[in-house]
Amino acid sequence: MGAGMTRRGFLGGAAAAAIAAASGAGLAGCGAGGPRDAEWRNRQAGMAYRRLGRTGLMISEVVCGGDPIRTPNYRHVGLALEMGLNYLDMAPNYGPGGDAELAYGRFLKETGARDRVFLATKISDYKPLRNTLYQEVFQGLPSGKRREVIERARELRALRGIDRPDYAISYYPGQTGDFDYAYISAAMMRHYRHLVEGSSRFRQYITRSLEGSLRRAGTDHFDLVLCPHGADAPEELGNEEMHETLDRLRRQGKFRFLGFSSHNDPAGNLSAAARSGKYDMGMVAYNIVVGGYVEGAIREANGAGMGVIAMKVAHAVATHHRAMQPIPQWRIDKLNRIVPGDMKAPLKAYLWALQNPGVAAVNSNLWDEAHVRENLGVAGKRVELRGG
Repeated sequence: MGAGMTRRGFLGGAAAAAIAAASGAGLAGCGAGGPRDAEWRNRQAGMAYRRLGRTGLMISEVVCGGDPIRTPNYRHVGLALEMGLNYLDMAPNYGPGGDAELAYGRFLKETGARDRVFLATKISDYKPLRNTLYQEVFQGLPSGKRREVIERARELRALRGIDRPDYAISYYPGQTGDFDYAYISAAMMRHYRHLVEGSSRFRQYITRSLEGSLRRAGTDHFDLVLCPHGADAPEELGNEEMHETLDRLRRQGKFRFLGFSSHNDPAGNLSAAARSGKYDMGMVAYNIVVGGYVEGAIREANGAGMGVIAMKVAHAVATHHRAMQPIPQWRIDKLNRIVPGDMKAPLKAYLWALQNPGVAAVNSNLWDEAHVRENLGVAGKRVELRGG
């Protein structure tokens, strides 16, 4: 916990300064505005709900993640709605051709349930596009300049402590490589941002991405759009061109609230988003392993009016990715010490996260009806956590 406090002290300074420098002072952004009245959808007696920050959206404590939702596998979402779930998470990159969005679109058309749920999608490839643009510049630099950039990237990573083994854990194959590209980009901003951050390719891509998602989901608007999808560094949250484009799309009525998601360095990115004033919510990795680092940033986000959804809660103790198996036994042992009772590890993980009042919900992969009944069953339950 002492290391977590040291990290949070840094987050109050360097990361906040990074996003301020990246975004420019005074830009209002999509997140500007005061809290809204509570907005309810699909309220059921057996479900518990929490407010998603200043959005006012009263969301179910367990929400439906898009990873397992596909056109051959979506009808069990109907049972989830019967049990009170009211938030559907999706992204263009979930399944080939945006198949998760297509599946949700079929579900909504077949059931007429659009007004019963809050819909969230993401701008999935904004981050790779940004890194690609910086890589194009990087490859054209003299070898000496490239070495300077690489050294600067190492310095930034060391300063922020993002590579600690108890913090930089992987949830999917190839995740750790994302940091490498992100920090090359971050290191280049000092001298080369004028060649990248104002590129019209951002505006064009964001617009096409959102319009494609609207078509696939069969809706005229999303309640939330998350951009970036999977932020790796605070600098990614402050692209002025990105926020101007998102502001325009929101004024056109294509989405209501802005968020972001983050697997890598969730504390640093959440803290930076809170201080930027641009974001209404964040969906970040929060679990039994990284909790000590992230809890301070959750409080900071709440204080700024942001809602927080915890993701990768169960992935720290159970995963469907075979390349990530087996899960280290010490994680499961730690969870069992903290959360009493005879329950499956993923359910204990969700229960653990929901004991934090700063978390509005946990994002859960609902693969079938059995998962729906089990995972939604933790909503509303309270336990006294033991020392870990």
